[in-house]
Amino acid sequence: MGGFFGAVCKHDAIEDVFFGTDYHSHLGTRRGGMAAWDSERGLQRDIHNIENSPFRTKFSTIFDDMCGTSAIGCISDSDPQPLLMRSSLGKFAICTVGAINNSDELIDKYFTEAGGHFNAMTGGAVNSTDLVAALISRKSDFVEGIKFIQDNIEGSLSLLILKGDGKIIAARDKLGRTPILIGKNDGGFCASFESFAYQKLDYEDHYELGPGEIVELSADEMTRLAAPGCEMKICSFLWSYYGYSSSNYEGVNVEAMRYRNGEIMAEYDASRGVAQDLDYVSGIPDSGTPHAIGYANKNAAPFARPFIKYTPTWQRSFTPAKQVDRNRIAKMKQIPVPELIRDKKLLFVDDSIVRGTQLKETVDFLYDNGAKEVHMRSACPPIMYNCKYLNFTRGRNEMELIARRTIMELEGEEGMKYIEEYSDPDTERGRRLRDHICKTLNFSSLEFQSLNGIIKAIGLEPCKLCTYCWTGKE
Repeated sequence: MGGFFGAVCKHDAIEDVFFGTDYHSHLGTRRGGMAAWDSERGLQRDIHNIENSPFRTKFSTIFDDMCGTSAIGCISDSDPQPLLMRSSLGKFAICTVGAINNSDELIDKYFTEAGGHFNAMTGGAVNSTDLVAALISRKSDFVEGIKFIQDNIEGSLSLLILKGDGKIIAARDKLGRTPILIGKNDGGFCASFESFAYQKLDYEDHYELGPGEIVELSADEMTRLAAPGCEMKICSFLWSYYGYSSSNYEGVNVEAMRYRNGEIMAEYDASRGVAQDLDYVSGIPDSGTPHAIGYANKNAAPFARPFIKYTPTWQRSFTPAKQVDRNRIAKMKQIPVPELIRDKKLLFVDDSIVRGTQLKETVDFLYDNGAKEVHMRSACPPIMYNCKYLNFTRGRNEMELIARRTIMELEGEEGMKYIEEYSDPDTERGRRLRDHICKTLNFSSLEFQSLNGIIKAIGLEPCKLCTYCWTGKE
């Protein structure tokens, strides 16, 4: 994933953008960057690798190095950005969030004959933000260029552009798969992926961009450059996992949704008489915790934390590229509370079950510390497809997904015809999938939230939500 924050102010904007960008660090820990505009110094830019050190540490000297009344910043889990560009549209800085799956086709179609070129990264890949900027610059103005790229990419794209006159253009993905919210205070305007980021900086909620909408921000006003479209497919995983608990998207708070989601799972278990004699309910920290609170409140079992995650020096375990590194981080962070584990019947709620490797280590760790039973609940349906719209749940092979791998083990290629049945707990294939994963990962019982359950917890119309990773339907 990734996230961004930009501000246009009547005063120096660096402090707001520094902290606003840092508040997006939960969306990725590979690279961070900032760009600023000053009437005398023009555009400035700084990028750092933040894999082994947080954003704030790497950018601690930014107040001495950069100044300006407008700035943009981003956390990126892939390409270095923001980029500074010089084109027919003038000088500008740009950062993006999303995924472009047809980069090679776009380069072949629009640049090969013209002799265009791009900086190549390791393995020959092209910086997606570089490609976006080049495609936008083929048109006569930014709005036409942004619409052009929105119509031609396969994937998704939201972006911020810091222009050479100090104004910021914010453009949301054509189908609104990721959010852009606008904050306002007496000193100016800001644009952010996460609403809480600007609320902590004393901006008030002003506006949320619709799908494909484009606006321009100055210190005095927000101007609409392109109206929103009618169709929206916002990513459901924003609420289930990677959105921050205090944020709101489309008027729905993340933390409140997770409580509702846990309650719905508890109601389902109660209707079947499953896992009703529990000592404690807990969440796999951190994003599983609010789902577990909702479950515990409805189940009337005490909520507890049988193990604590040690976070001062360990990064989020999903961010490293290598599975062995992810496993090591997950293991080292888990500190047990033996009094809450030994001889206890425990139920854990995780935000999702993707590959299952880290969860197996967690369950073994609990049994090693004396747990009597370990029941597991996933706050979302079985993940059957790698996401093709965002850099999330993306992998080289769908057989990395434990649900897919289980189907292959149970039925081979023939089973892929029945993915919908395997997702449904009320079918024979659905029960077989859950039983097989239970045995593989050593759970006492396993259940996944249903598709209808998570949609109910979010509270938006189903047609407005992207559920591709669970259903394979666009």
